[in-house]
Parts: sequence; structure tokens; C-alpha cells
Amino acid sequence: MISEVRQKAALAQEAASAMNRMTTEQKNEALKAMAAALITRQAEIIAANAEDLTRGRENGTSTSLLDRLALNEERIEGIAEGLRQIVELPDPVGELLEAFERPNGMKIEKIRVPLGVIGMIYEARPNVTVDAAGLCLKTGNCVVLRGGSAALSSNRKIVEVLREALSEKGLPIEALQLIEDSDRASVNEMLKLNGLLDVVIPRGGAALIRNVVENATVPVIETGAGICHVFVDESADLKMAASIAYNAKVQRPSVCNSIETLLVHRTVAERSLAELVAPMRQANVELRGCAETQALLDGIKPASDEDYSTEYNDYILNIKVVGGIDEALAHIRRFGTKHSECIVTESGANAERFLQDVDAAAVYHNVSTRFTDGFEFGFGAEIGISTQKLHARGPMGLPALTSTKYRIYGSGQIRG
Repeated sequence: MISEVRQKAALAQEAASAMNRMTTEQKNEALKAMAAALITRQAEIIAANAEDLTRGRENGTSTSLLDRLALNEERIEGIAEGLRQIVELPDPVGELLEAFERPNGMKIEKIRVPLGVIGMIYEARPNVTVDAAGLCLKTGNCVVLRGGSAALSSNRKIVEVLREALSEKGLPIEALQLIEDSDRASVNEMLKLNGLLDVVIPRGGAALIRNVVENATVPVIETGAGICHVFVDESADLKMAASIAYNAKVQRPSVCNSIETLLVHRTVAERSLAELVAPMRQANVELRGCAETQALLDGIKPASDEDYSTEYNDYILNIKVVGGIDEALAHIRRFGTKHSECIVTESGANAERFLQDVDAAAVYHNVSTRFTDGFEFGFGAEIGISTQKLHARGPMGLPALTSTKYRIYGSGQIRG
């Protein structure tokens, strides 16, 4: 008996040729219909989401993870707006990247083409279901979605709504597949579907990503965990630093571009650490710190190497006092995950050095790390944030979901 995973991947693979032939206009009309359907049927989606939230609470899911899972009218509108923005973006498929002629008269063109069939493995983020579907369809790709079991009711309803919109606009509904089997074995099966899946993209916590990277035989675009930092330099504007650090931690702590550690120059710490972290305490953020932090502030739990290596996705923040930019850079090299890093400084030299030396997908000067996001970068939505260096890095929008091929034109040339 053919498994659900293999059967749905095969259906997506069969639809790939039809998707590759879709015009930009056809794809855009489908995306508009998908956005409209999400709004029209939002009551059904919210009801399905309520089932997931109830089950999550019964299973003791943390508040921050429930926040990732939750949908309401405002969030659904934001998700639909992401699709509308994708409509307005240029279609990269068919873009001519190079054209040249060889001495023998052979003419060569290099163009963008879809990757083919993308396997998307992610956790309790129903917005990812829509983002992935929209970005893949705009780029002529088929997609096999395997979301976390915590969001199964939400994802099932969302995919039902999106597939109906595709059908109305004449696109193959088999191009959008959802794996409903919540057993971990379904993930492991996807990782071995060479010949059916062209690439796998994991999006979630460190354990999920590690499992995919270590066990996949299908090519992987790795989206990494987010152990991100803000470094408050000696010359930092303290009011700006407090605002950036607060936003980077508290605005939405459950996401990968929120910070886990605040690095503070010793001069600033000795002068103003209590003032710097006051907004955190008002937001009931649990603070953990090095010995110097504990000496300067009351009620600080000790921070260990394990803490510095943990992506909390919660209202917990490490604080470490450092002697300067060299020590800050060393800490980031040791504990960072090459995702998003920020320096708050008025020193142009230190800013330039930080931007140059930090090895991360996104490096900020006087800007919150929360902007590492496809929507905020103007990509409409994102398939994920790549922390690797091959194929794509950072928020992955439409071009990251394409490959290239050469088209060669001649008049009978043969190789001697």
C-alpha cells in the first residue's frame, strides 16, 4: 500500500509540468482568489484554529507557542495581505539572466526556472502554510506541506480553502498538498523522496532542522535556529538601545528573529544597566546574567553556557557584560546561529567592523533584529530564513525558489 506521503508527493510531481506552463497572469489571479477566500472563509479557519488551541492548552503548550499557533481576523488579514503583495512582485520565472554568443555562432541564454516540487516541513505556524503555498505557486513550483500536529486542524482547513481557489482559477489543485499524518515517520519518509521532491525546506526549532539536515537524501535549504544578540556598545544612545532591545525581545518572543542575549559594554553596564533593562522587567521578562550582571542587578538568575546556547522562544533573556567589541564578537561567534545580530552604537568605526566581521544572514546597526522577515524586506512573504551560504541566505522570497537552466540555439554546430 502506497503511503500518504509518497502518494501526495507523486501527485505534486505529476502537476509540476502543468504548473511550469502557467503564465504570470494565471498565477496572480489564483493568488488574488486565495487571498479573497481566506477573508471570506475566515470564520471557518478561526473555528478550526480554536480546535488546535484547545488541544494545545490541554497538552500544556507554552503561552509563547500558543501565540505562534493562534489565528484571528487581524492575523488572517495580514496573511492575506502577504499574498496580495506577492501578486505585485515581479515573477522571476523565465527571467533572462545572461545571453551570449560563442565564436561558433552558438547562442546561449541563462534563465530562471522553478525548482520543481518543494517539500516544506514546519511546526505550529499556520501562517507558514499560506506563505509557502503563495510563494511556491507564484514561482511555478508545486509544494508538499508537512506542518506540525499542533496546527493540523488549522492547516487542513486553510489548504481546503486555498485548493478551492486554485480550482476556480484553473490551476492544478494537486500542486498544493498537505501531509496529514502526524507521525514523525512521515517526516523521515519525505526526507528520502529523491525523484519526487526536488528540495526540502525545514522551518522550525533546532531539533527539527537538525533531524532534516542529518537524515535527508533530498537536497535541503536549511533555515536555522535563531540565537540572536543585541550588543549595546560604549557610545550607544541609551534610550535607543533600550527601545531596540525591548522590541527585539518582547514584541514577539516566539519567533526566530527575537533576541536571546543582550551584550552590554562594561562602561554602559556600570553606569546604566538598570535603566537599560527596566522595560524588560516591566514586561515580566525573566532575566539571567553573568556574574557582573548579578552584581549590578538584584534578582538575576545565573546564565550558563547552556543558556547562551538556547533559543528560548519565550520571555527569557540572557545578559552578559563585555569589555568591548572584541569580546562581543567572540561571544557571537561562539553562541550565535548566523541568523540576525545587532549593534547599537554611535561609533561609525565600530558599526562598520561589526557589520563586516559578524558572520550572519542579517547584521543590523541601530535596528531591531525583528526586521529579518520577508514581509518587512518587501518580499511579500517568505518561505523561511536561510542561515546557510549555498543557494540562498537570509529571508527567502521568490528568486530563492528558482533555479536556472541554459537554453542553447544553433544552426547545426557539432563539436570537433
